[in-house]
Amino acid sequence: MRDARPALAVDVGGTKLAVGVADPGGRLISWAQRPTPRDLGAEQLWRTLDALITQVLRTAGIRDAAELAGVGCGCGGPMEWPSGRVSPLNIPAWRAFPLRDRLAERFGAIAVRLHNDAICMVAAEHWRGAGRGSSNVLGMVVSTGVGGGLILDGHLVKGTSGNAGHIGHVVVDPASGPACTCGGFGCLEAVARGPALAEWAQGQGWRPDQAGVTARELAGDGAQGHPVALAALRRAGRALGIAIASATHLCDLEVVSVGGGLSQAGAMLFDPLEEALRTHAKMYFARRVRVVPAALGQSAGLVGAAALVFVPERYWAGD
Repeated sequence: MRDARPALAVDVGGTKLAVGVADPGGRLISWAQRPTPRDLGAEQLWRTLDALITQVLRTAGIRDAAELAGVGCGCGGPMEWPSGRVSPLNIPAWRAFPLRDRLAERFGAIAVRLHNDAICMVAAEHWRGAGRGSSNVLGMVVSTGVGGGLILDGHLVKGTSGNAGHIGHVVVDPASGPACTCGGFGCLEAVARGPALAEWAQGQGWRPDQAGVTARELAGDGAQGHPVALAALRRAGRALGIAIASATHLCDLEVVSVGGGLSQAGAMLFDPLEEALRTHAKMYFARRVRVVPAALGQSAGLVGAAALVFVPERYWAGD
């Protein structure tokens, strides 16, 4: 019999920290988020997350860890898995930070399960979103970074180290692509992640003298017809399409679900993505893949973190 208690869900990304309480069906009972601080040390960042957890539990009326079925957490990668020591490329304060251990200390004897945030996203989309009913799904998060997770034959593929599906570091432009935070060149993440996209656009004359501009502002200007903003989104869409074509040929995918902040740019991103995908996905089986926006939107990370607790037979193999 399934546990009827709710689960705590945590989503740690370079853009935001989010915490929610989810019922066994994946519905969020309560949740809250805040921007990820950029100027804090490792312990200060943990305390910030811990305070957000306390706030959400209080709002949900949960006073004791025994009232929870478990804790699920998604965090940006890479990470040591299943130990849950995290080193998110876009959160420099955490290097080999023992996030799973800290959560376990906080909550005592209940299950604590931690995976890559993009893996949580694909778990959510497969369980309750755009990939529901499909057996072979790639989930992508395009935001401060670009991450991914794979469902093949109906189950999460974890890989040797738990980092399988990390499509952000598929090389899409080896000849002239930009340097990536991973140390490589021409990675999808180096081209398509939001901050890199805004930086490229500024170099081409978009808002050249403004500090701290974001991909959200870039998309807003693109919607108003700004030519450089549109060119930047086409550049990102093309890179995504090339990477998805490669992944589809490798994994025989049915559905690719694209979430994260940049996915909200809509047709400005998805039209060039589709064009590049159809240019490069020529094998007969690859031509069948569907690329869709994440159905669960910004809640996908939390729903997927809950899936680690409620549907471990599909999405968790780390105990």
